[in-house]
Amino acid sequence: MSISTHVLDTMRGTPAAGLEVSLSRRQADGDWKHLASATTDADGRIRELTDDQLEEGEYRLLFDTRPYFERSGLSAFYPEVSVVFSLDEPGANLHVPVLLSAFGYTTYKGT
Repeated sequence: MSISTHVLDTMRGTPAAGLEVSLSRRQADGDWKHLASATTDADGRIRELTDDQLEEGEYRLLFDTRPYFERSGLSAFYPEVSVVFSLDEPGANLHVPVLLSAFGYTTYKGT
């Protein structure tokens, strides 16, 4: 199982490089357990967030957008973007892209 992401800055039409992303798993008590963190590369990608075998369950990708926008002199209306998803195919490769601007974002299940 691998989880990857790609962040595109739709306001500028460029990859969102240098954006911190963390992966967590929801525990039985509802709390989140941190599993991994990585930073998007020059192409706005994280090719694999963890080498660990992931089980079925709910996971969260947390995109720390505030520093990314502050480096450009912008305040972020969304200082972070949280994408929660269900993993029901532990052996599959999962790609979760984000299209980002200062005042909105979109995400979808990619391939």
